[in-house]
Amino acid sequence: MPGLIASPAQIWLAVAPVDMRRGLDGLTAIVQQSLGHPPGCGSAFIFRNRAGNRLRLLLWDGNGVWLCQRRLHRGSFVWPKASDPVFALSQAQWQWLVAGVDWQRLSAQPSTEWRV
Repeated sequence: MPGLIASPAQIWLAVAPVDMRRGLDGLTAIVQQSLGHPPGCGSAFIFRNRAGNRLRLLLWDGNGVWLCQRRLHRGSFVWPKASDPVFALSQAQWQWLVAGVDWQRLSAQPSTEWRV
């Protein structure tokens, strides 16, 4: 997140899809109540719509709150299928996610059963 938005210490994905009509207050309530994180902790929280083609980033930087949105015109963002309500991402995984690339494949191990 170069430019005006500082790189957060941690990046969290909210696994369950959310209604993209929610604004700062609605997403902050999800961070506090559903994800169990304090909103002003300096972490970024990423939310996805049900179709998977829109993301919203919520970040408190000490002076205020950033709410950014990204939309893919084709395809959808790769999202974890975790049992936990929140999933941690590294900076590299975040860069690949917003580019629309399958960031989960970055750490995939080659199959031992693969043959030529």
